[in-house]
Amino acid sequence: MDKSIIQTEIQFKAIRSSGPGGQHVNKVASKVELYFDIQNSQGLTSREKEIITTKLANRISKNGQLLLYSQESRSQHKNKEVVTQQLFQLLISSLIQPKKRRSTKPTRSSLVKKAKNKQKHSLKKQLRRKPNLD
Repeated sequence: MDKSIIQTEIQFKAIRSSGPGGQHVNKVASKVELYFDIQNSQGLTSREKEIITTKLANRISKNGQLLLYSQESRSQHKNKEVVTQQLFQLLISSLIQPKKRRSTKPTRSSLVKKAKNKQKHSLKKQLRRKPNLD
């Protein structure tokens, strides 16, 4: 993944932020939308594109673009910085491969402990029963 190439491929769109505001809110476009076309990116290898499209399938639109937005700040520039950081964090986290789980045998002491707990629980249940008067 080449961040400098990806940085040039990102497209931004500034729109009016939703939510409450004052007189200024209807004049300023502070919300920033980020569009990133994963399939046509030169900064990602074909393997990385494959992994990202499978892991981020619910965030990718029908035309193959990843859409992120930020409206945290009143400043358009801060929102732009925040949304680009979100993109790189998202790409990096989706490329991390989880470790494969190796099954292990339970230890002897854990098996003994389990058996003792089972006996104790069984005894507790037996003591709750009605007495057998035969």
